[in-house]
Amino acid sequence: MRRVLLGLLLALLPLHLAAQDTAAPDAPALLVADQIFITRDRELVAQGNVEAFQNGTRLRATSIRYAQSDGRLIIEGPITITDGDGTVILAEAAELERGLRDGILRGARLVLNEQLQLAAVQIDRVDGRYNQLYKTSVTSCHICDDGKPPLWQIRAKRIIHDEVEQQLYFDEAQFRIGRVPVFYLPRLRLPGPTVERASGFLVPSVRSTSQLGTGVKIPYFFRLSDKRDLTVTPYLSSSTTTLEFRYRQAYRNGRIRFNGAITRDDLRESETRGYLFGRGVFALPRDFVLRFDVETVSDDAYLVDYGYSDADRLRTELRISRARRDEFIGASIINFKTLRDDEVNETLPTLVLEGQYERRFFPQAIGGEIRASLLGHSHRRGSSLDIDSDDPDDIVDGRDIARVYGQIDWLRSHVFDFGLRTDVQLGAAFASYKISQDATFPVSPSELTSHAVVTLRYPLVRTAENGARQVLEPLVQVAYTDGDRLNVPNEESTRVEFDQGNLLSLSRFPRADRRERGAAAAIGVNWSHFDADGWNAHVTLGQVFRNDADPAFTDTSGLNGESSDVLLAAQIATPGGLMLTGRSLFEADLSLSKAELRGDYLFKRGTFGGTYVWLEEDAAEDRDNEVSEFALEGAYKISRTWLASADWRYDAASDRAAEAGLGLTYQNECVTVGLSVKRRYTSSTSIEPSTSFGFNVGLRGFAADTGTERYVRSCSK
Repeated sequence: MRRVLLGLLLALLPLHLAAQDTAAPDAPALLVADQIFITRDRELVAQGNVEAFQNGTRLRATSIRYAQSDGRLIIEGPITITDGDGTVILAEAAELERGLRDGILRGARLVLNEQLQLAAVQIDRVDGRYNQLYKTSVTSCHICDDGKPPLWQIRAKRIIHDEVEQQLYFDEAQFRIGRVPVFYLPRLRLPGPTVERASGFLVPSVRSTSQLGTGVKIPYFFRLSDKRDLTVTPYLSSSTTTLEFRYRQAYRNGRIRFNGAITRDDLRESETRGYLFGRGVFALPRDFVLRFDVETVSDDAYLVDYGYSDADRLRTELRISRARRDEFIGASIINFKTLRDDEVNETLPTLVLEGQYERRFFPQAIGGEIRASLLGHSHRRGSSLDIDSDDPDDIVDGRDIARVYGQIDWLRSHVFDFGLRTDVQLGAAFASYKISQDATFPVSPSELTSHAVVTLRYPLVRTAENGARQVLEPLVQVAYTDGDRLNVPNEESTRVEFDQGNLLSLSRFPRADRRERGAAAAIGVNWSHFDADGWNAHVTLGQVFRNDADPAFTDTSGLNGESSDVLLAAQIATPGGLMLTGRSLFEADLSLSKAELRGDYLFKRGTFGGTYVWLEEDAAEDRDNEVSEFALEGAYKISRTWLASADWRYDAASDRAAEAGLGLTYQNECVTVGLSVKRRYTSSTSIEPSTSFGFNVGLRGFAADTGTERYVRSCSK
């Protein structure tokens, strides 16, 4: 009889719904107490350090009395009930009915997911699903016994906790900071801390700019289903009425996301402004992948005015591709739109079609590897006028181009016994063009060329006594491509970068409308050091020589003339978190023609990084003045709860700042407060210099993911 009563008692103990499944009554139970006995009235009594365990639920109390006649369970405290889902109930006393579906807990406190605390005078248990809390205080802040109130709290006349939906419903809720009431809401619903997706208001934020004034953003999240959601954010200020939105949907084989906004403001009265950015990816049959990107905006200044993006050219693309070990297939449709003041969309190649196919084979008869590729490209301008217009004031360029480029190569490598490695490449290529609306070029030029490349490498390795390794690799390449360049316009290879990645390339132009011709040679050396203490360094030094200078290379590309500039690239990384990467081009007199440096330092309390770029003026690259620019950014953890961040971009050539920003964040176990200020100094005909301020407050405890770091404060007197 005692075993039956104990089993019945312990089967009723779990308060959390997850412990009340059909298998729970049959699960093994355990009751531990100083004394266990049955009275003459057939009441089971457990007294002294009572602990009960079943189905992951643990109950601790001073005494438990169970009456078999009416099924009442009387528990004397202090009472602590915990389950495996992070729910804790603390109470002074409890009286529960059969099955624990109804009952009363007095002087109770409910703790959800070790974050949110709900302290109540009384908790009523209803239908095994709802916990009704009366005269309740809710907070996720650490509470001390010194009588001081928490940093924030929500007081309510009644709170209903729905264990099934994991929702909290407040009646007559009052939000307080310390003891000061801030606002009152007659009804309020908030998700529990374990809910990952629930409809409701998100954290509001305040934004103030010199153009739009001070405004507030109040986002509302709609959970449309497990796979779809919509976030709508009204943005209201004295100068704008904006509705922002974000839509996301997940499919079995992909996902999509759209961000956008619709605006009426004082900057452009009587105009409706807005933008839409979207992207998606889908897995198709036979390993194909479909991707799309959508970017569109109502006017050139909108994205910068509202801080949505710094992009000055928008790209909309639909692409399908498949990548396998020995094969690649890709095709895309692209539309460009410029937001720059000095560019006109009608004269730019805004519609682009591209296709690509690559395949490699491994013939056993001749050895080595065969690579074959076919590239198709066309771009079209909106203008229908020929570039050879009779109107001298007409600068509209309507030239359209289509081309097909194919290449096949045989590659083979061999390593000699003494360590010399040779790489041989033999191949041929063809190109065919169709040029429209430009009488200065032939309509249908085509060509067939051959090429050959031989590369020699001789890596030398040395290991020091302390375990450090050094690798020195001299290298030489000789290449030849026959034929003369076709008389076609250069529209895709106007910007060339000479770096360690293309030092040993057959052609250093980025696209197929320009290929290097004639004989050329490249020499260089790679040096690497791997230290036993964990740091490493890499240096590349190289130069290119050719029989005839290529006029398609600009002065600052580093490749103009019969001999190129000297390339020097280096990188160093230390286990202490420091990384430096630099690249420079030196002319024959050792003067710099291009330089860039990037440094990052990651330390225990923060990060710091910076970039410097210097470029000579070059009219061929539409750069009438030299570029000299610094960019710095960093974050520093002032204390466990305070984080400061800053970024700064300075135009040294113009001797003025371009952008600057500061941020300050406070975060503890129950609140996150962020303050930011950003200043943009640049201007154009459509964009004005502006300053913006941001402020947001987030209450921790009402989200499933509040970070991995715990902020537990101590109570000090």
